[in-house]
Amino acid sequence: QVQLVESGGGLVQAGGSLRVSCVASGPTFDSYAMGWFRQAPGEEREYVAAISRNGYITNYADSVKGRFTISRDNTKNTVYLQMHSLKPEDTAVYYCAARRGPLNSVDYRTASYDYWGQGTQVTVSS
Repeated sequence: QVQLVESGGGLVQAGGSLRVSCVASGPTFDSYAMGWFRQAPGEEREYVAAISRNGYITNYADSVKGRFTISRDNTKNTVYLQMHSLKPEDTAVYYCAARRGPLNSVDYRTASYDYWGQGTQVTVSS
């Protein structure tokens, strides 16, 4: 079992930057590949980015490629999502998620993830 707690959300103007973080409980953080997802009101939860267990492999949704960066620090049990050039359409609740998997794998599918955080709100004003 792993528990995930996101933080760092907030209100930012369009074009601004924000970094959200997710801290995982437990001693086996490096056993989990991690992902960030987001959900806007009335929309389905959508994939944002993923990172492999060792941090060597990353993957991004086309909508955020070049603007967002996912990273992790296994010594701090933390995964980050650095967001730049934010747009109003990036407004959503951002969730981190964890899945067990091979060392160098990433996955964009919501159903592949075993554990989810409670989410943190990111609002981008125009």
